[in-house]
Parts: sequence; C-alpha cells; structure tokens
Amino acid sequence: MSAAPALSVVITVVSDTSEAADTQHLEQCLEAFQHQADPPPMELLVTCNGRLPGVEQLRRSYPDVNFIAVDKLRTARSGPSREHHDELRGIGIRASHAPLIALIEDVGVPDPHWAARLVSEHAASYAAVGGAMENGIDRALNWAVYFGDFGRYQNPVPRGPSAFVSDANVCYKRAALERVADAWPESYNEARVHGALAARGEVLALSPEVVVRQNRLNLRLGPVLTERYVWGRSFAATRVSGLPAAKRCVFAALTPVLPFVLFLRQAKKVLASGRNRGAFVRSAPLTMLLNVAWSWGEFAGYATGRP
Repeated sequence: MSAAPALSVVITVVSDTSEAADTQHLEQCLEAFQHQADPPPMELLVTCNGRLPGVEQLRRSYPDVNFIAVDKLRTARSGPSREHHDELRGIGIRASHAPLIALIEDVGVPDPHWAARLVSEHAASYAAVGGAMENGIDRALNWAVYFGDFGRYQNPVPRGPSAFVSDANVCYKRAALERVADAWPESYNEARVHGALAARGEVLALSPEVVVRQNRLNLRLGPVLTERYVWGRSFAATRVSGLPAAKRCVFAALTPVLPFVLFLRQAKKVLASGRNRGAFVRSAPLTMLLNVAWSWGEFAGYATGRP
C-alpha cells in the first residue's frame, strides 16, 4: 500500500454461529470492496476462526487483504456460539493501523460509496458513525432475519446523534476507542463499548448514506432458530452481568411477553419508514417465530447469567 491507511475495515466472519461457515459470504463482501467509488487509502482485515475452509484460496485471490485466522479462540465452543465473534472483532481492532476503524460482517455487502462516506461523516466530532442496513435477498426467511436483526436500521434512519448504532455497520475514531480501552480488554462488545463511550459524554451518530446490505445466502429455518436462541441468550447474559440472581429472575419472568413486544416494535418501524410493508406482512409468521426463539434465549441468559 503506497499511502498510510485513513480507514481500517475489520470484516468478521459471523456466519458460523449455528453451522459450519464457508467463504461464500466473505467472498461477496470482499468483492464489493474492489468496487468502492473514490475510496480513501484503506486496509482490509478479515478475522475468522482458523478452521474456516477456503481461507488460503482467498488469500491468493485477495493478496492486499490481511487475513487473521485464529486457531485457538478463548471464547470458541464446540457448539453454537456468538462470543467468539466479539473476540475476533477485538483482535481485528488491535491489529489495525488507521485513525478510523470500521466494523462489518462477512454477510454484509457495503454500498459502493460506503468507505468514502464514512470518512466524510467523521469530519464531525462524533466518536462513532453507524449507518443503515438493508436486506439484499427477497425471501421470507431473509426478511424475517432482517427485521429481527436490523429493522431499526432500515432507511430512512435519522441523520445525527443516536443512542444506538450497529456493530455490523459502524466506524469509530481510534482515539475514542482508546479512551474506553478498559471496555474491550480482550474482546469487543457493542453494548459495553457504546455504554462506556456514552458514559464519557462521547456522541454516536447515524447516517442514512452509509449503507450495508445484509446478503445472507442459503438460509435454513433450523439453523436460524438456533442462531436466534444463541444471540438472544448472549444478549441477556451480557445485560445482566454482575447483577444478583433476584434481579435476573425479574428479567426472566418478563420474557413471555417479549415476542409480542419485539413484533410490535418491528411493525412500528416498518409503518413509520413507509418501506418494506409488503415484505413484513409476507414474513410475519416467520418473524414472530424467530422472536420466540430469541426470547427463549433471553430467558435462558437471564436465568443462568451465562451465554
């Protein structure tokens, strides 16, 4: 690379939560970075489990990409797992060099202007800038996963300060991350990092022009249900970390109504956006089913306090 990078992009393989991953998602993500319009000097870092097949072939196809395949992840489990994704993100952040550090997932395909717009948005004093998420595959199950994962980020997202941004489409000032280094000593976790930034008075922001498309291939209902359970349990365990058992039980007792609360939130966002209404109606039964799986995961996370 002839110039020092202005932007580091950490691409984390997350398609291995509930079944073995391959590189088909990663390849379409990397290909999208070959077609960025007026990109800044940029480094790409891919972080993945060392057992991911096909990495060596991608190394040859994309020689300018830094592939970090980790054989012994501290948080990796023999069964379905999500925590190792946070560990991989932390590894990627620590290996990066640019003053701006962006996070994206292998199942995400960035808009052609994504990199340039992130750098432009960071001319403001925001600690982090996140963007919009769109669904790239018109299947009912893809829409259900999308509404569960990223419904709150469908365009039009409001431009400017926001209480939340997604770790699937976000860019941080390195200096801001370093000021909250205690929040990610071994792994990056969105909730902990954003909470630490907010506690310092740092500002997160959203931009409707920073767009990533969720392009999940060959989705199957069984693995997706397992994924929802695993991610819901992980979310809950992080949320109640350090709380006494009595308070965890209160959260657990409220989970039977959670599928309906989630569905109403999702419907409200779709109605407010004026977009994707037909897709929401078509996928509604699946969306509700995935909400049940997520809520069951939250119950287990609150009850046990463990991911």
